[in-house]
Amino acid sequence: MYEFIKKNIYLIILFIITLSIGFLTFLTFIDKGFIELTDQNLQILLVLNIVLLIALFVFIFIEIKSAIKNDIDKDGLKSNKKYITYFGLFTLIPSVLISIFSLFLFSFALEKYFDKKVTTVVNNSYELARNYVEEIRNKIQSDIVLIAFDTNKSKRFLNDNLNEYKRFLETQKLIRNVDEIHIIDINKKLLFSTLKDDQQYNPPVDRALNLVLDDDRPLKIINAPENISAAIMRLQNFEDRFLYVIKYLDKDISRYLTESQEAINFYYTVEEKSTGIKISFAIIYIIVVSVLLFVSISIAIRFSSRFFRSINNLIIASTSIGQGNFNAKVPEVKTDKDLETLNKNFNLMIDRLKSQQEKLIINERHEAWGSLARKLAHEIKNPLTPIQLTIDRLKNKYSKQLNENETENFKDNLKVINNQIKQIEKLVNEFSDFARMPKPIFRENNLVDIIYENINLLKELDNSIEITFKKNFDKIILESDKEQISRVFLNLIKNSIESINQKAKNNNNFSKKITIELTQDDDHINSTIEDNGIGFSELKDNIKNILNPYFTTKKNGTGLGLSIVNKIINDHNGKIDFISIKDGAKINIMFLKQK
Repeated sequence: MYEFIKKNIYLIILFIITLSIGFLTFLTFIDKGFIELTDQNLQILLVLNIVLLIALFVFIFIEIKSAIKNDIDKDGLKSNKKYITYFGLFTLIPSVLISIFSLFLFSFALEKYFDKKVTTVVNNSYELARNYVEEIRNKIQSDIVLIAFDTNKSKRFLNDNLNEYKRFLETQKLIRNVDEIHIIDINKKLLFSTLKDDQQYNPPVDRALNLVLDDDRPLKIINAPENISAAIMRLQNFEDRFLYVIKYLDKDISRYLTESQEAINFYYTVEEKSTGIKISFAIIYIIVVSVLLFVSISIAIRFSSRFFRSINNLIIASTSIGQGNFNAKVPEVKTDKDLETLNKNFNLMIDRLKSQQEKLIINERHEAWGSLARKLAHEIKNPLTPIQLTIDRLKNKYSKQLNENETENFKDNLKVINNQIKQIEKLVNEFSDFARMPKPIFRENNLVDIIYENINLLKELDNSIEITFKKNFDKIILESDKEQISRVFLNLIKNSIESINQKAKNNNNFSKKITIELTQDDDHINSTIEDNGIGFSELKDNIKNILNPYFTTKKNGTGLGLSIVNKIINDHNGKIDFISIKDGAKINIMFLKQK
């Protein structure tokens, strides 16, 4: 998710800006934004919305095109493109249909919002609230007339007595159902009142008092404090005295009335700008749908490419294998765990096929060479005996007939012939050994003991060579033919000794070393033999040929030793590798354990 946000940061910023401008346009249409509601401002906002929307579409198109190029086209798999196209259409079509339906539903709801019945209810609710307030304020006028009449009539009775006035005004307050009754002078000074605490007295405005100085009619105070209906009237039977009556309204009535006024103003503003609101809503919806569509297609491309890239790699690898290339591998890419497991198992299968193919080739090669060796050994061994008998006869017959000098030359020539016959016999015996190599008899053998035995035996050839043996266990068991496995290590260690001695002929000023390492893991046994002899520098690129029968770099070698070693290792479910290193050679042998 973080990578997706980081990759599309500019698109996200553009989306936020475009969406913000869309909401600002909507709020401006309903006169709730910080921009003044004018035709010019609306035109600017709409043009800005269109420009940003086009920019958003272009940016989305470029990003999707880039994603297709990077994640789909490079894989070259037609099915990937096909499924992405289907997914895009199946995502686009419902989105478009939902968009059309939502815009239609919004338009229908907006029209119902401005229905004649709704408009009537809105207007009537405000009128009812306003008429209620007016009724209460008008009633205060009739109440003050009655209170003034009783007060004028009771002038003699009251006689400016504070207690009498208190009792009288309290009675009037109860009878007329008002909240406060005050008698004030021309300076708005409180003379008598129903208030227990005179500090709570709020005098009328100057203009209201001035209007009733010379007028006996009651005056309704329309600019009274909030939630209060008040009236003032001059008392005719008193000099410069005025009756001031207050009636409290419901504490929420003024707020309701104000809110009703704001609501009705908003209602008619929305009605007037309904077309613009529809346009801004459509813009906002298109922006959101476009980005969601882009996100869904991008995610589809990402997951589809991960899936189909693995499939494509498997197809390419299987095609290569079908053509006989067992070196083909499925690249390890980050994908779903199941596909990663499939790729891993496919590569393991290729390795096993390659290993089985190599074993089959080695077996066929050894059988072919073995058949040839048997024939050669038979054909060569047959004439060797008559030749040897003929040489003996020649020696017996002519050695006495020749003089001393000729006799010596004659014996030397016969000796050369005998040596060559012995060399041929040696070669024939190796041919026979190679041809008659028996199948291994598998038993549990400790490789550590086998290697130690061969080291002790070969140390007798050259005590000047330091042979180091390392192992991670004292007992490493391998199901094997002891004689054949012993022959493997004997040949390889002997070759290392011969390589070091060959190097010592030209330069004896170096430390002669052979390092043997044997390790055991859960599923395999690994052995390495490393020396500082002449190495494989002479072979260079032909190092693979070292295992072929009759291929040799030694002057008197037959080229069968390493071929026999390779066959034994192959028969023991193993593999041998020859590695050229600086100042020497390294041989690695790996045996897979039988499960």
